[in-house]
Amino acid sequence: MKSPLIIAPFLTLLAACGGGGGGNDNPVVAASVFAGNDQQIIEKSEFTIEAKGSPADGTFTWQRISGPIIDGFPLDGALQTVTAPDIKADSELLLRVSYQTSDGQLVTDDLLIAIESNNQLPQIIVTQTAPETLPSDYKDIVTLSAAGSIDPDENGQINSYSWQQIAGPTLAVDSNSNATISFSHPLLDTNTLITWLITVVDDEGGESSFQYSHTLNKTSEVLIANAGDDQSVIELEKVTLDATDSETVTETFKCYWQQTVGTAVLDNQQQCITSFTAPATEAINTHTFEVTVTDSKGRTDKDSVDIVVNSKPLGLINDTGMSKCYNNTQEIACSSPDFPRQDASVGRDSGVGSHIEKVGKGEQAFDFTKLNQFADELLDSAANFSCIRDNVTGLIWEVKSPNTGTLPNTQLREGQNHYTWYLNSEDGVQPGSVLGTANSTCSNNGNCNLQEYVNEVNALDYCGGSNWRVPTYTELLTLLNYGKHGQSILLDENYFPNTPNSNLLADGLIYWTSQTAVDGTSLSQAYIFDMSDGNDLAYPKSNTAFVRLVRTAGAAQ
Repeated sequence: MKSPLIIAPFLTLLAACGGGGGGNDNPVVAASVFAGNDQQIIEKSEFTIEAKGSPADGTFTWQRISGPIIDGFPLDGALQTVTAPDIKADSELLLRVSYQTSDGQLVTDDLLIAIESNNQLPQIIVTQTAPETLPSDYKDIVTLSAAGSIDPDENGQINSYSWQQIAGPTLAVDSNSNATISFSHPLLDTNTLITWLITVVDDEGGESSFQYSHTLNKTSEVLIANAGDDQSVIELEKVTLDATDSETVTETFKCYWQQTVGTAVLDNQQQCITSFTAPATEAINTHTFEVTVTDSKGRTDKDSVDIVVNSKPLGLINDTGMSKCYNNTQEIACSSPDFPRQDASVGRDSGVGSHIEKVGKGEQAFDFTKLNQFADELLDSAANFSCIRDNVTGLIWEVKSPNTGTLPNTQLREGQNHYTWYLNSEDGVQPGSVLGTANSTCSNNGNCNLQEYVNEVNALDYCGGSNWRVPTYTELLTLLNYGKHGQSILLDENYFPNTPNSNLLADGLIYWTSQTAVDGTSLSQAYIFDMSDGNDLAYPKSNTAFVRLVRTAGAAQ
């Protein structure tokens, strides 16, 4: 018991006057209180507290000072029966009793109640919730659930789950820490017992473990060959065949590939992963490969895969002419994985010498045929020709005549003539067109502009056609061979001779396209290409540039 706190009223002692002594017939007795001995109890149990005070006939009041919340306080009376609170961990409850005597003295004493937590461990309940129809079979998704487990404590709950497989072939589960786990029924050649150790922990740290066993039935097939998904590839591409997703009940298996449709050469027939180069083709061809998978017990299964090989999409434009591959600074092997699928390895040019069959001749995959003034075909060795047919795009291009004079004393189709951008359309003169000056940068007595030149060439029925025009941006781009970068001109001069001097114009070897560069306001510029480096540029229509006309074969004359 702690020393009681005593509060005594102030007493005034009176002494009698005159002779004779005096005394106090009612002396004050100091008050005291005792709350009882400290106790140790279990949560939710009943216990008794009883205080004793002196002098008698005083009043008792109990208060909770600290510790878990407990119902009913404050309480009046020396003797009390109290129910311990429900707690999650061992706790201490401090109670204080106050005792007031009839003459007004007030004293207190404290009582310490040690409350022991009495946690009930969780109860584990496991059920199989999938598949709906049992028993499960190969590739069925099997789901086990411990979500029905309970915590017997009145206000308890389960905080965590843990699943551990302790028997049977290793299964890949979606998560080991969820209330449920799911896995795919594997290939099995015998009925197999699977055992799990499930551990759950409640919110008071109470832990329970339980072993749950179930049987996975054997499957009708114990070996399933998988040759992979069908593929669609481009001729000359590397094709990989992969049978590693085949499934067996044994830990190891081997593969043997055979081609059953088409002709190709496999790198290795006895590897589960093998490859080959798709053969050249002029049409769509299907090649079928069959893999035989054998497990370590000699059991076999077969599967097939179709590889559809397509010819390279040649399209209506030429390739870039690139025959080498590069990184950021230098030439590299085209097989480098860091800079894959460059033109030199997958473009039309990469097929030269293997499957690209040309009608005519030309550098890389460019395919040109020389024509005379009547658009008749000439031998490639012909020294005199008037036009060139591009056998890829089908376009017919003007070939410039040799330079014979000095501007403006030149012939009509000399390459050194240059013009302002002025073109007509169905709606009239195109916006931004500039007429140009007669006999200035060409030999025309009217105006040195593009439309004047187009009109003059069409009047000649040149190379069998009167539908000559200024090429579009894309059409002019098809003539550029970027593989010639660093040379003076990116054209095949065997087919496009009589190129003007690059110093004739201050801005280089520039040629007009028919397309206006839209700037949103004046429409005063059109696109040009510099044939010396392949760069394009929006160029003022009032300036002059060279031109090479084009026409569509077979179009209305």
